[in-house]
Amino acid sequence: MTDATRRAVLAAAPALMAQAPAPQAADWSALARDEAHWARVAALFDAPPPGMIQLENGQFGAMARSTRTAYEQATARVNRETTLYTRGPVGRDMAAVRTRVAALLGVETDEIVFTRGATESLQALIGGYNRLRPGDAVLYADLDYDAMQAAMEWLKVRRGVDVVRIDLPEPATRQNVVDAYEAALKANPKVRMMLLTHLSHRTGLIPPVAEIAAMAKARGVDVILDGGHALGQAEFQMGELGVPFAGLNLHKWIGSPLGVGLIYIRRGRTADIDPSMSERADDPRIEARIHTGTINYAAVLATMQAIDTHEAIGLAAKAHRLRYLRDLWAEAVRGVPGVEILTPDDPTMHAGLTSFRLAGRTSGPDNTAIRKTLMERFKIFTIERFGVARGACVRVTPGFVNTADDMRALVGALRTLADA
Repeated sequence: MTDATRRAVLAAAPALMAQAPAPQAADWSALARDEAHWARVAALFDAPPPGMIQLENGQFGAMARSTRTAYEQATARVNRETTLYTRGPVGRDMAAVRTRVAALLGVETDEIVFTRGATESLQALIGGYNRLRPGDAVLYADLDYDAMQAAMEWLKVRRGVDVVRIDLPEPATRQNVVDAYEAALKANPKVRMMLLTHLSHRTGLIPPVAEIAAMAKARGVDVILDGGHALGQAEFQMGELGVPFAGLNLHKWIGSPLGVGLIYIRRGRTADIDPSMSERADDPRIEARIHTGTINYAAVLATMQAIDTHEAIGLAAKAHRLRYLRDLWAEAVRGVPGVEILTPDDPTMHAGLTSFRLAGRTSGPDNTAIRKTLMERFKIFTIERFGVARGACVRVTPGFVNTADDMRALVGALRTLADA
């Protein structure tokens, strides 16, 4: 695509998307490969700096321009009307957003409450989980998020429980991941609660969540699900997963402004999470499980527009596009000597995010150096990740501004590095 053509597409994209939203495709694979369609989608967002291939879209997701406009308008209203708005009509408006988000997840409105992100959500759930007694145990894995691992270790001091850590198998399969959790639960019958990550920020691995949650439930173990990277990138409904508690982000793949997350507590389980220390100890509402003080009202309000854009593109279309972009690079280099791909080719066990490792280069400094080389030599931006039991890695996370050519450029870079 020439620069002139691209500028024309960018200028026309909002109207084109309005006239021809994502089709209800019978062949999602064909839609995922339709670069003209995804150029229209990309044009809803600001482009990365010229000459740069942005493949680190995992920390947070850029707002579409329409969401940014809604955010700016909401900010202006809050600033203009101040407490005339925040002590009055904002409650109604926030409730409407909450209802919309509940519908997105397929849950009831009283099963969710807003937070400032999945980390805050999971801290409240892990720290507030009140069914533990001294001598009980909790379980987490090497691929879980750093802050959540720390929160689970915190329970040892604050709750007097034992903490069990496992390393998930590599290479992973559905069966060996399930087997790893089953073996850990059998070997540690005092486990009463476990952390499970829906989509690992380290490698991109998606474990069989529903199967593991059912196995845990049969053993009397509650699952707290870290869904921070999964919402909007993977296809699921909360009710299908069978977990009683979850923390999620709206500012990653849904595209809300930064600082919007969720706590999910299945109806009937709220009493198992203590209210925040800033709330009454006997308050039964889910809202009492988190107390953030004065929040960024505009960020939550603009989430309504973010969901509009998300649904116009379509969750299934997003999921297939991200897997397609991932497969273009990951499967192209999987057999290259010296390159290790850290998620399986099973499409149920990955989304767009996937990490790689160069053989023998397992230290943090090794992978920081690889990330810097990709940036300085090839103008490809990625990020290194530490904490995987088998060694550090480099994470690649394509987004909706990326093209098939971007992924082919990464393949060329990795082949060059593997040959060095």
